[in-house]
Amino acid sequence: MKPAGKIAKVCLFTLLLIEAGCEPAPPRPPGPFTVDGNVPNNLAVYTHYVPARIDISPLTEFVTVDGAPEASKIKVYVSLLDSFGCQMKGPGRFRFEIYNHVPRSAEHKGKRLAIWPDVDLTNPTDNNNYWRDFFRAYEFDLDFSPQSGRSYVLEATCFCPNGKRLTAEFDLKYVK
Repeated sequence: MKPAGKIAKVCLFTLLLIEAGCEPAPPRPPGPFTVDGNVPNNLAVYTHYVPARIDISPLTEFVTVDGAPEASKIKVYVSLLDSFGCQMKGPGRFRFEIYNHVPRSAEHKGKRLAIWPDVDLTNPTDNNNYWRDFFRAYEFDLDFSPQSGRSYVLEATCFCPNGKRLTAEFDLKYVK
């Protein structure tokens, strides 16, 4: 085979290899989110960074005010978690409910004892007031007078601006 033919074959092979290995550059994300907070279709990759679930921290407990159980409250720590399980800060409305705990039952939530007014954290100032950066969680104080030796189920619900409703439950026991 002539040297010119070998060179032509090597050049052709190299050209095919280069063309097969090159991809177009990924598209650049467009401008900011829409005014109403919705994510345009071409920004769907960012949907992993919105709240996917909530968690009530084990630091949640009954706190007695001035030593009187009738003036007690529940100190609740709630974390928003993205789809990767990372704690995050985000807007939303929080609702808290407390139920009697029913032992040895498939449905451990008994009668609802209290429901607190929704806490709206869509305003950045209000959101910052409840946020505890060192816990990476929101802190809420809920007035409640527990009975000694009783068990309760605390339910937290977060209503997200995108229409999602995220719920978590936590078992509490008041020991005097």
